[in-house]
Amino acid sequence: MSVTAKDLAKELRLSEAAVSMALNGKPGVSTATRKRVVETAKRMGYDFSRVGEPSLSSPVQGTITFIIYRRHGAIVSDTPFFSQLSEGIDSACRKLGYHLNICYLYENENTEKRLKEIIAAGCSGILLLGTEMSEKEFAPFSHPEVPLVLLDCYFENAPVDCVLINNVQGAYLATDYLIRARRSQPGYLRSSYPIQNFEERADGFYKAIRAAGMSPSRSIVHRLSPSVEGACGDMTDLLRQGESIADCYFADNDLIAAGAVRALKEHGYLIPKEVAVIGFDDLPLCGYMDPPLSTVRVPKQYMGQMAAKRLAELIDDPSSSPVKLEIRTSLVKRKSV
Repeated sequence: MSVTAKDLAKELRLSEAAVSMALNGKPGVSTATRKRVVETAKRMGYDFSRVGEPSLSSPVQGTITFIIYRRHGAIVSDTPFFSQLSEGIDSACRKLGYHLNICYLYENENTEKRLKEIIAAGCSGILLLGTEMSEKEFAPFSHPEVPLVLLDCYFENAPVDCVLINNVQGAYLATDYLIRARRSQPGYLRSSYPIQNFEERADGFYKAIRAAGMSPSRSIVHRLSPSVEGACGDMTDLLRQGESIADCYFADNDLIAAGAVRALKEHGYLIPKEVAVIGFDDLPLCGYMDPPLSTVRVPKQYMGQMAAKRLAELIDDPSSSPVKLEIRTSLVKRKSV
């Protein structure tokens, strides 16, 4: 009895269409999937005489579109965080044989119209950066015509694949380190722009406060703009107004931390002798600050690679169940604590 594409599909748990494309050297499946199909076909005795044995290095002529959604641009800007994320996506797409197309989408645009245009242009799948996105703004993407992976964001009611930072774990790690190092209750340099990532970091911060037996209400909180200049200006205003200053602070991101440190130093505070500060993201500026900034490292390129790989899996098998992948963070100890 000869082995058929249907037999291979059952063995590999792939769609018959994906197996057929792999065997016939057609675009639409990743190089990894093509290799797996061909190797399994050889093992099972598939007859290649009709189609000829396909080359495992055959390029895949598909396009992955990376959509960067910008609501206010206060968070998603041309910073090293997002450039490294893009580099990770690009490297994974090249290895998987996909062409990468990057485009921006703004809140005042007709999202449904733009989405249709992107798909009509020959898009095989979409990576959507939802950092600044609300669940309402995500609605047009909730049932896309092509596979989609949501990046740096998660919505409980959206049945889509997500790849994001483990923000709770990272903020807990940083806050717990402050408590142990300073033996005092940390304050919070919190972003004045509410996004999901920062809300999750707040959860991690207060979780560590409670775990240490401290009252969350006793933590001093300053609302600052999520940029170096903005945070410096906001912190300067608070210092001039005579606001109480904590012994140490966790900041929602490195930009807020850097701005606050600048303002504190300009007002005569010694870092970390009088005030310690830790950030989040591990941007390059951390190493150039005086003193160098302790922070939470996010493997940004790896995060982009994982998102692209998951999307390639969905293109191969769109019927697979949605998953939520959280990338673990690590602590980087420098001189600001």
